[in-house]
Amino acid sequence: MQTGTVLAARQADLRLLELALPGKDTEVCGVLLFDPSEERLGVRLRRDWDALTSDEHDLDVLELLEEDLRQKAAEIGSRAFLDYLEDTLSNTIRLSEPETVLMGGFTSTLNRMYEKHVPATVRKYETHLPLWSVRAAAGGYGEQQTAEVEDWIEVPAGMKLRKDMFVARVVGRSMEPDIPSGSLCLFRKFGAGSRNGRLVLVEDMSEPEHGERYTIKRYRSKKVEGDDGTWAHSEIWMEPLNPEFEPWQLTEDKPARVVGEFLSVLD
Repeated sequence: MQTGTVLAARQADLRLLELALPGKDTEVCGVLLFDPSEERLGVRLRRDWDALTSDEHDLDVLELLEEDLRQKAAEIGSRAFLDYLEDTLSNTIRLSEPETVLMGGFTSTLNRMYEKHVPATVRKYETHLPLWSVRAAAGGYGEQQTAEVEDWIEVPAGMKLRKDMFVARVVGRSMEPDIPSGSLCLFRKFGAGSRNGRLVLVEDMSEPEHGERYTIKRYRSKKVEGDDGTWAHSEIWMEPLNPEFEPWQLTEDKPARVVGEFLSVLD
């Protein structure tokens, strides 16, 4: 009988940061995730502070809080910083008792805990982007389904959002390691300009009666100059990043439409 090795799951300590303003209910305003094996601390706080208070002084302090926490953790070390917080936080900003959680990826666990515990206000195209129900299959075309908004995803602070941006979940290994299978990715609808060399989200148009189907690939094209001096595509290829997979060529029998440009992995 064969026996397998069971790998121990990594554990981390989760702390909730709570805001208790005078005369108001206590609100969870963020999460801190500490990985003791790597002495690493992740901080993610809500950004809709004006939904919690209208006091300008409070807002000025709260809007700088996340960056302040990160800086102090970097200066004195993650474990020492948690001890420092327990000794110095006021009655207004509180830290919960630690809760042990199982980790996958550090950032994905931090984001998952944030989404689970922090009731942030959805502000469309300000702090949140639409999650399309499209499953962009990086290893081939995925589920046949119509693109529609499935949810609104809060993106990291510092990103300038536009109404042509959206989020989709990637399924498949052909774009690894740059785009891991299962990752949540940021796209924007493709506008004008050259597509050559860009990573694009493509819709298969060969069997539209069966619904829309999507994949991500690097767009490569070759052009030839005609007798009249104009240029036209002679070949268009969709290339994977993972060398285990083969590129494929767009033809009349296998047409496709570029619907978005890949920008980054969010989670």
